[in-house]
Amino acid sequence: MTCPPRTLVLPPRLTASARTLRATALRRGLRIVEATASAVPEGLGRPGWAEGIGRAGSAGSAGSAGSDGHAVHLHAGPSFADVVAPTLGIALLEAPADWLAQLPRTLTQRDIRATTIGEAYRLRRPAFVKSPNDKSISALVYADGSRLPGPDAVDPATVVLVSDVMTFAVEYRLHLLDGAVHAAGQYAEAGRLRLGPADGDALAFGRDVLAAAGETLPSAIVVDVGRDDEGRWAVIEANAAWASGCYSADPDRALETVLRAAGPATALSPHDRAFVR
Repeated sequence: MTCPPRTLVLPPRLTASARTLRATALRRGLRIVEATASAVPEGLGRPGWAEGIGRAGSAGSAGSAGSDGHAVHLHAGPSFADVVAPTLGIALLEAPADWLAQLPRTLTQRDIRATTIGEAYRLRRPAFVKSPNDKSISALVYADGSRLPGPDAVDPATVVLVSDVMTFAVEYRLHLLDGAVHAAGQYAEAGRLRLGPADGDALAFGRDVLAAAGETLPSAIVVDVGRDDEGRWAVIEANAAWASGCYSADPDRALETVLRAAGPATALSPHDRAFVR
């Protein structure tokens, strides 16, 4: 049985990882649609916008994608994806906002709470604070709650993750698909970008995470893990595969994770329906 053709939609500005995934997708026969404007085009989200992007200089028009049996997928940051995905019937999979906070301490090695930024203003100690599933709150160590973006910039009800500060000696990105570590690679060492293969211990820890918490994740997701100077392994965070770089992971296998993580809503499994952004 022949699989229907697929289209991968990309944003205007491509990261190095996005260019790698684009080349991989083209080699595998996917059609590529790239937004060509430097910002989200005016009228995006109204009927007919996709045809305009397709004519603007992409490998294939998105105009017929989704309406003639084509499966449409996406790889982009949250702000672009949030506008484009509903228009094209794409379901974006992500971990629950409190997923990291719900993990047992044996997997995190630190205290992590999901709370509102309004509550986090009360912090009187250094803490690592970040947004669960986007970059609306910069992921940083804040000296205390007074250093966080104020209510004039962020709704006090915005959910954030607040964790103890933990320093990682080495960090790895794991692309998880259907309950297995599908692709993996090292992306940092001593806090600096350093690409390389994932070692056996990182892969083994990824399998431990899946065994303990796999059912609490969608079928396609990225999970970052790391080891500290004392040799302790910990989950760093979960990220949406459709918005994550592949770094040194096998691009074919990373692409497969992306395609599942941002594909037709009509193809969602019962399990994944609970994880749509």
